[in-house]
Amino acid sequence: MTSDRMRRVNEAVREVLSAAITTELKDPRVGFVTVTAVETSPDIRHARVFVSVLGNPGERRRTLQALDSAHGFLQRRVGSELRMKNTPQLQFVYDDTPERGMRITEILDQEDPS
Repeated sequence: MTSDRMRRVNEAVREVLSAAITTELKDPRVGFVTVTAVETSPDIRHARVFVSVLGNPGERRRTLQALDSAHGFLQRRVGSELRMKNTPQLQFVYDDTPERGMRITEILDQEDPS
């Protein structure tokens, strides 16, 4: 179970990354990205950053590559904004939750007799 402190750290990291990706990252490979969640390890040395990317699989792949390339810049932003003892090493992971939710909605709509 995640403690209140870890939830606050995760949310703070998510906010900093969201702002940095949308306003400061100038890589043309980065498409429309939403940082959906951050899971930081208990020692705050590693953070999995879940992102949702609008577009086809090729655009998603290019965006994830661009985010991986920019991880140093983004880590520095997190470190400078949050002033934590350890700045977590960022790992970007594609979050397919929105697609799964839409697929479930489609299945439920097909089964609806009305």
